Amino acid sequence: MTYIVANSQIWDKRSENNDVWSIPVSKEEVERARKGKWSIVLTPAKPVPANWFPEKLEGKKVLCLAGGGGQQGPILAAAGADVAVFDNSKVQLEKDAFVAKRDGLTIKTIQGNMQDLSAFADESFDCIVHPWSNGYIDDVRTVWKECARVLKRNGLLLAGFGNPISCIFNVGKFEKGILQVENTIPYADIDHMDDPETRAIVEADGYLWSHTLEDQIQGQIEAGFAIIGFYEDIGGSALDKYINSSIATKAIKL
Repeated sequence: MTYIVANSQIWDKRSENNDVWSIPVSKEEVERARKGKWSIVLTPAKPVPANWFPEKLEGKKVLCLAGGGGQQGPILAAAGADVAVFDNSKVQLEKDAFVAKRDGLTIKTIQGNMQDLSAFADESFDCIVHPWSNGYIDDVRTVWKECARVLKRNGLLLAGFGNPISCIFNVGKFEKGILQVENTIPYADIDHMDDPETRAIVEADGYLWSHTLEDQIQGQIEAGFAIIGFYEDIGGSALDKYINSSIATKAIKL
């Protein structure tokens, strides 16, 4: 899976350039979290509802899956959780390590592919926080199965992901705000690299896959989860004035 290496390198550059998912939280946000006043996002804008988290976060083992960037991990650690951040990008993980050192937090960082959580034993975590990121791998059902394996019984999986509708449009024109329907779903950038505009966007932003909603939602159910929470959010694209194209789910391991 050479695209895993390519996406790692691309996200290193995006992180160095302070992508929206790569701007570490401030000292003030960390201090507020220590006092019990905090929130995080799984999607571009909407905060995750407070009642999606365990009633008491202190001492809970939380995995921020493909969640580097110095955002979710430090806030959850400041709120009392025992946090591990797992990400494909070395630079994204360095953002979490930076905040941890700056603010006296304990955060474990591990680099790897979200489809392979063999670094963790079965039933290691009470909660997984999985911000919008699984569009960067080709097989999301493997991710859900691995999440089920490493979560304890009744553990929570909080995930954000994209509605595949965003990928039915010509990629180059979509970046310019022009909605020209062209692609079928599921879509994969890797199948369109002969198009110069697509190639340029991929080389800057990373290889993307538009997983079907069946793979995203039924995939969780088949992995052993029950979906018990759901909301939509903007996607940060030209579609925002027409439809919310990001999704968040709360699932519990049965």
